[in-house]
Amino acid sequence: MIVDSHAHLGSPRFKDDLNQVIQRAFQKGIGAIFCPSEINDSQNIQVILQLIESHDNILAAAGVHPHSATEFNPDYSKKIKNLAEENQIKAVGEIGLDYHYNFSPLETQQKTFRQQLHLAQKLNLPVIIHSREAGKDVIKAVEEEKFTCGGILHCFTEDWNTAKKMMDLGFFISFSGILTYPGAHSLRETAKKIPLEKILVETDSPYLVPVPHRGKKKRNEPAFVKEVAKVLAAVKEIPLEELTERTTQNFKALFSFEIKKSR
Repeated sequence: MIVDSHAHLGSPRFKDDLNQVIQRAFQKGIGAIFCPSEINDSQNIQVILQLIESHDNILAAAGVHPHSATEFNPDYSKKIKNLAEENQIKAVGEIGLDYHYNFSPLETQQKTFRQQLHLAQKLNLPVIIHSREAGKDVIKAVEEEKFTCGGILHCFTEDWNTAKKMMDLGFFISFSGILTYPGAHSLRETAKKIPLEKILVETDSPYLVPVPHRGKKKRNEPAFVKEVAKVLAAVKEIPLEELTERTTQNFKALFSFEIKKSR
């Protein structure tokens, strides 16, 4: 059994065959799927809420992505708070900073990120953090906002120092299909150093199709998370079974979640 700790199943790219995608994942031994949702996209959040209602082993988060930071407002904070109080979300996210695309101004990204950290702290929820070329400012925000609820630094591509500091701050490091790419040598070197008790795996579906599916398929899906796990197990020089068991236990510990038998 293995968990996909980050999949955007609310994406329009799954609208035609979402049920089949989910069934393929469960049939392949994916024990649970964690789905961040975009609180500023009513259709996206509605799809995710329907999924958690109909599937015991799909969990959700809600937040405003850094690409949409300019849209954040008090109404979205209230909606996130309501979802948390109704136990419909297990984390705030995905939130964070993206200095690669800069779809939102840096100052706005930083302000929105800090506001959502503050909200998550009040709700006593972990956060799902997106960090691209922004590791130092992510660490600074977590420290200065005195955020202590931990969470996941997802789709990790930063350096070892960023990983180490975030682990010290109570975060898990999650690896995506990027780890499987031929050119990702430095990322695999970093992965070697990260303790097993701090590692998660994900697809970031529908993005980042892993090798060997990359090039053959344009859309990633949770069933492919095992390809990430295979590479990570090879990097760590441990059996795949040990890697999958450890990452599953990490996920269950973070979210105080027990994987239920299929209905």
